[in-house]
Amino acid sequence: MMIKNKIELLAPAGDMERLDYAILYGADAVYLSLKDFGMRAGAGNFDPDELKIAVKKAHEKNIKVYVTCNILPTNKQIDNIKEYLSIISESKVDALIVADMGVLAAAKKFSPEIEIHISTQAGIVNYMSANEFYKLGAKRVVLARELSLDDIKTIREKTDE
Repeated sequence: MMIKNKIELLAPAGDMERLDYAILYGADAVYLSLKDFGMRAGAGNFDPDELKIAVKKAHEKNIKVYVTCNILPTNKQIDNIKEYLSIISESKVDALIVADMGVLAAAKKFSPEIEIHISTQAGIVNYMSANEFYKLGAKRVVLARELSLDDIKTIREKTDE
């Protein structure tokens, strides 16, 4: 088990104004979404051109950008995943946050250079699930919100990543 002591301050950036505030107030990383495929429908979100600008702004300040693709897509939505991933790849984001196995598989196939993080939307509540996501290529899993500190400790103790 590898223990990391560095805490990452990760801030939501639902639009360019909120991105600017996250940068100004010291975020180490931000998460944001394009207009489709993100769970935060109420956020303004970014179009492809804005995403490129956002990544450039953040990277100039050594801030990482994670793009959410954490919906559970329908058949119609999943038909557009290759185009979506192409936009994200071209923007040079640091990671993609996913919740769906099909999206995870598509990301590995069409955007293998992008690190994969598993969203809290995936509902990971045990170490076996965490380990399986790591085996499938995830670099980070975000555990379910309802876990106790003891649950989190047990998962951490029983994961290899």
